[in-house]
Amino acid sequence: MIGYVGTGASFYESIRYCLEDKIGLSENQKVLKALKDQLQHKDRAEILEFNKCFGDLDELTSQFLDVAKLSKRVEKPVFHFSLRPAPGDKVSREQLIEMGKECAKQFGVTDNQYLIILHKDTTEPHIHIVANRVGFDGKVAKDSHSYRRMDSLCRQLEKQYQLREVLSARRFLSEELRNLPRLDNRKEKLKTNIRDTLQQVKTIQQFEDKMKSLGYKVLKGRGISFIDDKKVKIKGSEVGFSLSKIERILDLKQELTIKQEKQQQQEIAIQRDIDKAHTPVQKLLIKTAHSERKEDFEVSELVKQLDKLLGDLLKPEYVDQSVNPELLKEAKRKRKRQRPKL
Repeated sequence: MIGYVGTGASFYESIRYCLEDKIGLSENQKVLKALKDQLQHKDRAEILEFNKCFGDLDELTSQFLDVAKLSKRVEKPVFHFSLRPAPGDKVSREQLIEMGKECAKQFGVTDNQYLIILHKDTTEPHIHIVANRVGFDGKVAKDSHSYRRMDSLCRQLEKQYQLREVLSARRFLSEELRNLPRLDNRKEKLKTNIRDTLQQVKTIQQFEDKMKSLGYKVLKGRGISFIDDKKVKIKGSEVGFSLSKIERILDLKQELTIKQEKQQQQEIAIQRDIDKAHTPVQKLLIKTAHSERKEDFEVSELVKQLDKLLGDLLKPEYVDQSVNPELLKEAKRKRKRQRPKL
């Protein structure tokens, strides 16, 4: 479970963001994206729960503001949360509502105005909760230690609903767990796109053109970097594909192609000689003669070596976002050993 918590001053902007489709997407783009990824980009939001409020964007904003005026000292009356299951986790609509209510409880806004809103435009449907920090009694819900409280809530929900255990933020982890590898979906997507592209192309120009067609801007100098559709820049070396490695793979592919073509020409020549032979003995002699030729053997071995090297360079790496239970157990054992005896 992955959570977010923030405070703000504008109920209108927070609710608008949660209720409306993504800004910047035209109606045509929403349709095209939906066809491509089979997700709902038009009318992506659905309100799952109204708590002590009702209506559309303007009505909700007015109601929240009226209650917020009961406290004159709070500058940021908006609580905005989001909860998203980890990749692969399946959570029902009812469970998402329960999670939203549990979030409201943990942050002390159960009796305040809040909305639970479902977003359907991501692979794992997720919820947003917009809450009024000011209650009907004028008291204000605390926002101290919000990140730690959200982290604790996510770990609680994972156990409660038997979901994958995701690593907490590094500052909330023990020293033993801080160095565990983490999954960056943006980098994983880039790594996959680079690997798939390298399997399809033969030259660096073809590689750049293909990556551009996938939505990346390619920057090439002493190294290589990629800028995705969210304007995020990632170095190729960060995902295991430095410029030198990419060029090495493409050089190998070209060398392998040349060797394979030479091997095919040799096989055609051998078959031609065999077809010309008149007796089985002559055919056997021709086969034996070719099999003993050093250059035939060298080409065959080179093809095998190049093919294996290319496969090793393109071999995918397995990365799991969940925490290895054994690592957690080991960390607990270490903490116990470090406790001073009374």
